[in-house]
Amino acid sequence: MTTEIYHIEGMSCAACSSAVERVTRKLDGVEQSDVNLTTNRMTITYDEAKVNQGMIEDKVKRAGFAASLIHEDEEGKKQEEAEAVHQEELLHVAKRRLIVAVCFAVPLLYISMGHMLPFTLPLPAFLDMNRNPLNFSIAQLVLTVPVLISGQKFYLVGIRALFKGNPNMDSLVAIGTGSAFLYSLFMTFTVSSNPMNAHHLYYESAAVVVTLVMLGKYMESRSKGKTSEAIRKLMELAPDTAVLYENGTEREVETASVRKGQHLLIKPGSRIPLDGIVVSGTSSVDESMLTGESIPVEKQAGDTLIGGSMNYNGAMELEVTKIGAETTLSKIIKLIEDAQGKKAPISKLADRVAGIFVPTVMVIALVAALLWWIFGGKELSFVLTIFVAVLVIACPCALGLATPTAIMVGTGVGASHGILIKSGEALELSHKVNAIVLDKTGTITEGKPTVTDVVTVDAEYTEDQLLHLAGSCEQMSEHPLGEAIVEAARKKPEDLKRPEAFSSITGAGIEAELDGRKIAIGNQKLLDEKKVSIGDVIKNRALSFANQGKTPMYVVVDGVLKGMICVADTIKETSVAAVDQMKSLGIEVYMLTGDNRQTAEYIGRQAHIDQVIAEVLPEDKANVVSRLQNEGKTVMMVGDGINDAPALVQADVGTAIGSGSDIALESGDIVLMKSDLQDVYRAVKLSKATIRNIKQNLFWAFFYNSLGIPVAAGLLYLFGGPLLNPMIAGFAMSLSSVCVVSNALRLKAIRL
Repeated sequence: MTTEIYHIEGMSCAACSSAVERVTRKLDGVEQSDVNLTTNRMTITYDEAKVNQGMIEDKVKRAGFAASLIHEDEEGKKQEEAEAVHQEELLHVAKRRLIVAVCFAVPLLYISMGHMLPFTLPLPAFLDMNRNPLNFSIAQLVLTVPVLISGQKFYLVGIRALFKGNPNMDSLVAIGTGSAFLYSLFMTFTVSSNPMNAHHLYYESAAVVVTLVMLGKYMESRSKGKTSEAIRKLMELAPDTAVLYENGTEREVETASVRKGQHLLIKPGSRIPLDGIVVSGTSSVDESMLTGESIPVEKQAGDTLIGGSMNYNGAMELEVTKIGAETTLSKIIKLIEDAQGKKAPISKLADRVAGIFVPTVMVIALVAALLWWIFGGKELSFVLTIFVAVLVIACPCALGLATPTAIMVGTGVGASHGILIKSGEALELSHKVNAIVLDKTGTITEGKPTVTDVVTVDAEYTEDQLLHLAGSCEQMSEHPLGEAIVEAARKKPEDLKRPEAFSSITGAGIEAELDGRKIAIGNQKLLDEKKVSIGDVIKNRALSFANQGKTPMYVVVDGVLKGMICVADTIKETSVAAVDQMKSLGIEVYMLTGDNRQTAEYIGRQAHIDQVIAEVLPEDKANVVSRLQNEGKTVMMVGDGINDAPALVQADVGTAIGSGSDIALESGDIVLMKSDLQDVYRAVKLSKATIRNIKQNLFWAFFYNSLGIPVAAGLLYLFGGPLLNPMIAGFAMSLSSVCVVSNALRLKAIRL
């Protein structure tokens, strides 16, 4: 099976996207086909043995549209850039055509409707309806034709779609306004013999409806462009040029020409072109657009730099490690594009309705018109008003835009906060989550040991002196606990000394010589080997620390115990607040860890966890998630994306937490770039807001059509109320699409 993405041209509403899905799904070998109206993209999964690119493109062409494969290489980038330019050009053309239409529609409306106002609008005598009915009719015809030519797309696309068996919004507009125009044209030819026929012209209905629909489509296109703002901003982060640093000389080159292993010079105030490692220099780097973290990160030799981030005050030399599609920025952009292309389950409801909506509306319009003609005894002009109004007001544009626009804006908002949501399904499912399972190490805790307590036995050493002594000796150690002691000691003002001798004792600790003294640092096993007694007081304190998940390291000088230093994986600053926030949403919070129960329970109590599940092997974590699902819970698993991968996949929503590492990007449905547990709460909150927005959009679209069609069919008129004018129907239809897109754009203002 292979999955490809195609750009679809010629779609104008949900009925179009539904038609493309329908015809492609009929191909034998196609497993799935989803079309996104907002991005004009189709994601299709098929069996290469049965289906090929040519068959897909041909099937889409037969349905009245055009499909072109989007490549994922450099050619694909150029293709996307060309597509963006093309869309911009189309928007300019649409604007010019709209201006022309408005310029002719306004005087047309003045001539045709001026005499109906309570006060008389001045009109030249040769255009007076009563004195010169033929001139009055011909003037309207002359003004209508340019408007219809400006809106020719509705007729070209709509009629073709109708003949292809896939009627869409353009078909509704084309049939409705075309009928009004042809009827008026016929009446114009009969005005000479019957001047009263000048009263039965509908040129203004045809022209103004076309103009209003064009206005709605133009505003919709502009608004849809704003929904992709997140991707556009990310694309703009990567600079086009880089400063290549070779043999001590600088040379500006195109970023695309840089290869792995080459060195770049990162100057103050410039953006970092590609991912790499700092070779020399120090600086502060702003990674906020990629991670959402507003505080600049200090960088020095050996640290990783992310392409697209902003360098502040220092100069650095960078060795390039990733180029092209491998860079973190490229992967993030790809994730967001994929998420915006994938459909949320809620959108399938709108798709199913849209697929049968247009043909049903045509039948309703025809039946309503015939009923008024046959049983209502109405004249043809009245019947035509009913027919045109039903067709125009029932446009399913709002229905097709309801879900994808909200999904696009929602994923864009998430990305700007360092929350990468990979699919519409993940975004939708997150709002249903009622159980969150948190991995301990690296998720709730920092994931690396740090010094928590320093205890001295006698007055010979202060806490700082004991830490300085231990830190000096542990410099030669590669053990994580030793590194934690060194890191804590380096934060003190006094410089560390170099030991005269050093040796490691496997499973026990280290031995060293410093200033002529023999020093041993390690665990209880080391004390037993050295036959050092510690006394009941220290033993009880060590036991108390161990019960808190801390590891005591004893410091022995010349065979005498001088103190102990406790090391532990500490809870992150934001973890407690994050767990409380999750619980405030009515979600049960579990902690899953391979640690012993005693340590796990202590951490669980500190972090306000509801239930602790300890001593679980990595391969059994997925079974725990499965068990919770069997209890009827919708589970979100939050882990570091490496040893938690099976559980992340098993969960309804897998959330990888881990500074944008490759494995984290691949493992979860949601990736938290900042490694901040509070982003789990923000992701759920964003999901709830997005789904609420989608439901508002769908309600508006369904309610609008449910209300609009009966009114257009003459229901109110039947009971003495007004008849819906096709022009008002056209305005209402355009307004509904703009309202749906505008409502989705409100998500940008959400405070996470």
